[in-house]
Amino acid sequence: MSFDQDPKPFKKPFRHFTTPKTDNKEFVFGIQSVLETLRAGKEIDRLLVQRELGSIEILELAKEKGIQVQKVPIEKLNRITRKNHQGAIAFVSAIHYAKIENIIADTFEKGQTPLILILDRITDVRNFGAIARTAECAGVHAIVIPSRGAAQINADAMKTSSGALNFLPVCREENLISTIEYLQNAGLKVIACTEKTKDSVYSKDFKEPTAIVLGSEEDGISDEIIRKSDELAAIPQTGQVGSLNVSVAAGVIIYEALRQRID
Repeated sequence: MSFDQDPKPFKKPFRHFTTPKTDNKEFVFGIQSVLETLRAGKEIDRLLVQRELGSIEILELAKEKGIQVQKVPIEKLNRITRKNHQGAIAFVSAIHYAKIENIIADTFEKGQTPLILILDRITDVRNFGAIARTAECAGVHAIVIPSRGAAQINADAMKTSSGALNFLPVCREENLISTIEYLQNAGLKVIACTEKTKDSVYSKDFKEPTAIVLGSEEDGISDEIIRKSDELAAIPQTGQVGSLNVSVAAGVIIYEALRQRID
């Protein structure tokens, strides 16, 4: 969905910049299989290597490709699979990740007003899938997640998103602060959705190029990102429960942005 003043606001022009995988295998195991997966340039969400027997070649190749390696006891690997894993298991992402620079450039080139969703350490797979579903329906241009401390994009995430992750670009970034600085330099306003303010989401202007930040289920948005954001916005509440589920909060603020942009 376009967020500019297009007379046909419900057209959905957004697609991944690369073709999503159709293979539903969530992990590969065995030294040779993991090496071949790394060499093929597959998107790896997690790479687990047995603490005592870590393959030097796997470690070197992972470092070269910027993939974090977790050294774990053999018992953890055995809980994942009883087959001959040889001390190495790689979890393959269900999608291909996009580059935020390409998303922003492409959006501006189309004459659209960027709307980006940044998820700070949201680890629950079903929450992530539900957020992705809402974001795609509302025409968000991309979701940004950190390379560490984020939900694994697996079959559960794909299912919960009802297929939205086949169309909504996801950008995996090493440093969210650097990404926020890039977006600000590109002309986007960063609004953090947090309870640490009295400013309502309904008082904010989402017609400008905007990146919305949502925080983790446990402790919200990090203090560093709060300080880096241009504005803070809270969802008004009058009940007794202290906070909304993060996927519900995402729906509220995303659709306020949409309401403003199609009025």
